[in-house]
Amino acid sequence: MADQIQYSISDDGLGFHARCGAAHIGEITFVRVGIDKMIIDHTGVDDDYRGRDVDRGLVECVVNLARTQRRRILCMCPVARAVFDRTPAFDDVRLIHMH
Repeated sequence: MADQIQYSISDDGLGFHARCGAAHIGEITFVRVGIDKMIIDHTGVDDDYRGRDVDRGLVECVVNLARTQRRRILCMCPVARAVFDRTPAFDDVRLIHMH
């Protein structure tokens, strides 16, 4: 598991994939709402890669996209919500703080 984790946007532009070498190890999906919002609805990470911040990397990809598109993010996914709760640097794009 010493390979570098790579993140890429999905073909449909509605999510990101995480890969380590040739293995798919995680994904995050979202939907765009109107011109200024997006909802993260799913984040999944392979069990072997839990605790390696893959979930944070996936959320950060969406956060960076939201910043460039001037959107705010609503986290319906509990994994993404937990990452936001642990990462105050993402508050600038967080739409609602839900606990």
